This record gives sequence, structure tokens and C-alpha cells, in this order.
Amino acid sequence: MSDQASLPGTAPTTLPATAAETSPDNPWPLQLLSQKLKAHIDRTPSAWVEGQVIELNRRGTNAYITLRDVDAEVSLPASVWTKVLERQNLPLERGSRVVALLKPEFWLKTGRLNMLVRDIRPVGLGDLLARIERLRQALAAEGLFADSRKKRLPLLPHRIGLITGRDSDAKKDILRNAALRWPAVEFEIREVAVQGNTAVSQVVRALRELDDRPEVDVIVIARGGGALEDLLPFNSEELIRAVAAATTPVVSAIGHEADRPLLDYVADLRASTPTDAAKRIVPEVSEELAGVRQAREQLRRCVERLVDRESDRLAALHSRPVMAAPEGMVSVRGEEIERLLRRSSAAVSSTVVRAADQLEHLKAQVRALSPQKTLDRGYAVVELAGDQAARIAEAGHAVVRRPAEAPAGAALSIRVAEGRFGATSTGPAESTRAPHPGNPDQHQEVEEKA
Repeated sequence: MSDQASLPGTAPTTLPATAAETSPDNPWPLQLLSQKLKAHIDRTPSAWVEGQVIELNRRGTNAYITLRDVDAEVSLPASVWTKVLERQNLPLERGSRVVALLKPEFWLKTGRLNMLVRDIRPVGLGDLLARIERLRQALAAEGLFADSRKKRLPLLPHRIGLITGRDSDAKKDILRNAALRWPAVEFEIREVAVQGNTAVSQVVRALRELDDRPEVDVIVIARGGGALEDLLPFNSEELIRAVAAATTPVVSAIGHEADRPLLDYVADLRASTPTDAAKRIVPEVSEELAGVRQAREQLRRCVERLVDRESDRLAALHSRPVMAAPEGMVSVRGEEIERLLRRSSAAVSSTVVRAADQLEHLKAQVRALSPQKTLDRGYAVVELAGDQAARIAEAGHAVVRRPAEAPAGAALSIRVAEGRFGATSTGPAESTRAPHPGNPDQHQEVEEKA
């Protein structure tokens, strides 16, 4: 049977089928809305939740508790049967951390939502450690703890962001030790809750504020130790991911050596205590000044050694003869040039003399072979004269070389050493041929006529 049909005196077809179809003229009865809510809530499955018991009241067979979220300001009332509480080995008390199996219930008559606790279990130290270890392994698998992600701290931070408890000893230790080591250091302080259900949200908010400030060089999250339950905010996944996402280097200074919180793994630097954080973040001014003095002394010694070495080199250069008498270089070169000039002059003169002798010898040879020298020795050159000579000259020569060239009656021109004279040929005749002393050619002798 439908919800509308179950209402007395109501026609099934007159009511809207859904809440969106209701109107001022056609509303749902309150009973129908309550039934629908109850049906929907009854279908909601049970869920295990974690919280802290802040109120516990026993009333006969029932008990009423209030659970609060461990990391936020959220609380929820619930009811539990007394027999469920009696199953616990240790009595449940206020402040206990528990996990509870809750099933929502809607009371139709009063319209009140109730959370029924079907089972409840205290969270012991072992459970917390196991849960933290599982979270650590999961975050490590993501690479959030890898050394390659860690950022290098500045050599000398000008301004340090400090997140710590309100008026805590950790704050005083960091401020005092940092000022003693480097008086010029400045701090940007955020005082937050470092334990309790609001600690995570406050620390994360302060971290993001400081990370957004460009003048902050490094951020320190400090707390002066405590029990494992007090350090649970520093194992929160939300805080771990916020530190991993920060662009400014983060230093963890929780001061708990027994069980390291997960913040120590994700931080760029882990300090064992807040005092150790101050020592590792800022340098000791006296040590730095001593280092500066030592560096200056080393630099001075290096400069002195360099000057001494170069001075020795200059002295060695000055002691060389060439530096003692620099003009010697020019003198030696001058003498060498003079010597070369004399050698070259002598060589040229000798060459000229030999060439002149050779020239004279060649001139003598040429003169000995000249026709004039032959004539001087008594020889003569016979040439044809007159018209016959002109005809023979056209043929290329007028010198009489054979007797046939000077027939009888031919006019001749005879050249001797002292000049020329004419003659007339008597024709070829028997005569002897003698070799010319200066010429292998044979010349025909002719009789000289007056």
C-alpha cells in the first residue's frame, strides 16, 4: 500500500508523488514527510567512525554519549545500550578515543534523529601506532618522504616563520637561542593550538599564511614534546600534505625522540628539539666572524705568497745580463749586421770583378772572331761591283765565293783592312786554296790589280 493510501481520510490520487511537486495549495501531511524520512534513513547502512568521548551519561539500561571529531570542532550525540558498554574490558570514560559503529535512526513520533551505537571499541596506543604506520607507508609510497623533494635551507635566513603553541617553552627556546646565535634574525610568529581537535586546522592555516609571504625564508613547526596522544595532530594526513605542498622550506622541531611523528619525515629538516632547530637554522655569529677572519688571513697569505713569488721572478729577470745591459742586445745585432754587410759587400765586389774579367774575355773572343781582325791579318773580301753586283745582290749575296761568280772582265770591289779598291777579274784560273786562319771557310785568292 502506498504512503498516500495509508493516510486516513485522504484520497491516494490527491497528494503529490514527490517533494518537488508539493505546493501551498497541495502540501504533504507531516506524517507522510516523516514516513519518507524514516524510510530513507532506515536504508542508510551502519558506519564505523572515530571520535573522542566528551560526555557520558548512564540512565538505566541506556547511556547517552557525545562524540567529537579528533581534528575538527564537530560533535555528534548518540545513544548506546548499557550492555554494549559492559562488554568493554576497561570502563569507558570521558576523553577516551574510540571507534564506534553508528546506525542512524529516525523517531517517527518526535521527528528526532538518533545515532544508535551498536558497537564501540577504545582506540589503544597499539592501534594508533599501527594506523600511523599504515599512513606512513602509504605516504612514502607516494614519494612524499623522498630526499629528492626536500628543499635546501637558506644559508642565512633573514626572517623565520615560527608556528608554535601559545606562550610555549618551545617558542621561548627558539627565540632565545636564535637571537644569541644571530642577533639580526627576525621572526614571523603564529601561535596556534598544538594539541586537541583544532590543532590540525590551525597549524595548516598558519603554515599556508607563512608560505604565502615571500619575505619568510624558512618555517619552523615547534612543540616541546609530549605523549603520543598529544602529538597525534602532527601525524595528520592533512598536515603532512600541506607541508609537502609548501614552497618554503619547513623544519620540524617536535622534540619527541621515542616515536617520530610523520611531520619529521616530510619536513625538509628534522630537528631533535626546538633548541636544536634554532642552532641548525641560523649560524653562530662568533663562528661566522671567526670564519671570516680565517678566510681573510688565508687570503692575505695567498696574496703575500703571490707577491713574493712574482717579486722573485722580477729579481731573477733583473739579474739576467740582458736586463743589466739591455743595449747589449742592440750592440750584438749591430755588429752582426756590420759583419753581414762586409761579407755581402765583399761577395758583390768579387762577383763584379769576376763578371768584368769574364766580360773582357768574351769581348776578346768576339773581337778575335770579327771580320775586321781577319782583314787586319791580310785577308780581303771580294765583292762584285756594277750592274752584275746589283743583280746578284737581289739574289741575296754579292760576295764572291767561287771563281765562277767572277768571270773575265767582271768589275770587282775588294775590301782590305784599310779600305776598298776596285779591280777587274781575268776569269777563273788555276790557283791554290789555303785555309783561312780565323775561319774554316775557304776564300779564293785574287790577284790585285792596280
